[in-house]
Amino acid sequence: MKTKIFLSVVLVAVTVIGFYSCKKQSDVVEASHLTLRLPEVPYSYNAGNFTGESDDLITLGRVLFYDTHLSVNNAISCASCHKQIVGFSDNTAFSRGFENKLTARNSIPIQNLTPLFFSGDSGGTSLFWDGRQRFLSSMVLKPITNHVEMGMNDDNAIAERVRNAPYYTDLFSKAFNGQSDVTSTKIAGALAAFVGNIRTSNSKFDQVQNGQASFSPLESEGRSLFFEKYNCGSCHHSVISPDGYGSTFNPASFINIGLDQNYSDRGLGAITHSPSDDGKFKVPSLRNVAITAPYMHDGRFATLNDVLDHYSHGIANSANLDQRLKGADNLPIQMNISEQEKTAIVAFLGTLTDYSMVHDPRFSSPFISQ
Repeated sequence: MKTKIFLSVVLVAVTVIGFYSCKKQSDVVEASHLTLRLPEVPYSYNAGNFTGESDDLITLGRVLFYDTHLSVNNAISCASCHKQIVGFSDNTAFSRGFENKLTARNSIPIQNLTPLFFSGDSGGTSLFWDGRQRFLSSMVLKPITNHVEMGMNDDNAIAERVRNAPYYTDLFSKAFNGQSDVTSTKIAGALAAFVGNIRTSNSKFDQVQNGQASFSPLESEGRSLFFEKYNCGSCHHSVISPDGYGSTFNPASFINIGLDQNYSDRGLGAITHSPSDDGKFKVPSLRNVAITAPYMHDGRFATLNDVLDHYSHGIANSANLDQRLKGADNLPIQMNISEQEKTAIVAFLGTLTDYSMVHDPRFSSPFISQ
């Protein structure tokens, strides 16, 4: 008798579990645990005004960026892995997704992405460590449907989830000239507008460029070492410029810096399917680099000193090692950077930190947790 009762209970439980697991993801939105608070007059986004996007559209993108309802279990938002306080990167080697599983790579900082490529009509900029996406508008939904990161089934499920959140009707209406209907294309456009308007241009480096400040002797020494003695600028040229734009999709933007002799992660090679691209990864922007640790595509280096140690005496030989990191004997160079030089270079890199950006309310979460 007990056995029959137990089996009946199990059957009912399995039936209930099966019913809920088969429901569409868009149907399992829980009551909101977030309170949205936006200013009566939208923040002004200067870059958005320059590129033709309205402040209302960028505001919508900001809400979407921070909304945990865009993950299958309401646990993760885009901002979970791209945190403002650390230059929109993550302060851990690998980020945790909606089931607490780890991502395969370190979260690359998202800032000063080239506004020319928001729409995705032509051209492109290299996105992700392996450059597999070239347009913000097509990139921004990928983490949301990723099976580790946010777990939504597809773009339609994302749109339905957004429709079910009550605060979006007015936001979409303002952003799209009275049209409050929700589509994945509109969601992507708004997210791309916000991400593309995360700008950093008020670091000490910028202030020196504008004649508003001057480097300390140590910072000045570090700048000379960076650009002259060690020629770091040969790879980090466009990404350190005053406008801070990232490098375009160009083979020279992806470099094998001798992290490994054998590649557990092929990087660009997995996208191009060319063995000559194995071990090559995107050259990231150095904007806010002092606060975006850990470093490299796998977050293997905890500090900038660790990075300099790699270039000093840790470059591994491999078939695809960049020629600029080889000596006359065609072997990895040994830079032998002194401790004093490391201190100076780190001091210079610190001048690329834009403290106003990481505390700018325009880029902060619009939600108050209940």
